[in-house]
This record gives sequence, structure tokens and C-alpha cells, in this order.
Amino acid sequence: MEYVYAAMLLHKAGKQVNEENLTQVLTAAGINVDAIRVKALVASLAEVNIDEALKSAPTMMTAPASAPATATPTPEAKPKGEEKKKKEEEEKAKEEAALEGLGALFG
Repeated sequence: MEYVYAAMLLHKAGKQVNEENLTQVLTAAGINVDAIRVKALVASLAEVNIDEALKSAPTMMTAPASAPATATPTPEAKPKGEEKKKKEEEEKAKEEAALEGLGALFG
């Protein structure tokens, strides 16, 4: 993840995202640089318009606010199995949305 962050930092600073600059940023952050990962990231980002990828990426979803106590259904009204299934589906949807945003960086 730190490699992607370094690339985004370089882009935000208006610097070219290349192997040398990426390695310098990671080294300055105290990270042991893996040259293969740097090359792979630079190659992956070569044809990606980072500005467009950031604009089209969905924002990170925050945890839903807890409902007021008066709006909470009683246990008799809703079986626990349905609640658990619904919660799992919501979490899966959040994970998929986050992965879609990350995938946009790599074309």
C-alpha cells in the first residue's frame, strides 16, 4: 500500500511517477524498497490518468450511524438470522466498493 501512496504523493506534488522518484520517496519514508514492486507499479500506472482515476473512484464509506433506540425493531419482529445476513451483505458491498476504487488506479 505504501507504494501506491508514494505514487499518489508524487502525483500530487506534480512530480513524474517513475522508478527513481518512487524509490526516493519510499527510502525517505524509511521503507526497504523492493525494486520489482516499484517497476511493476510504474508499469501499471504508465497508461493510467491518475486524476481521472481519483475523480471516478468512490469515496470510502464510513460505518453507518447507529439508529436511535426507538427505531430499533424488537427481537420478535426480526429474526437474528436475517439481521446477520443483511449485515454480512452490507459489509461485502463496502469491501467491493473499496476494491473498485483501488482497481481504478491500475486501469
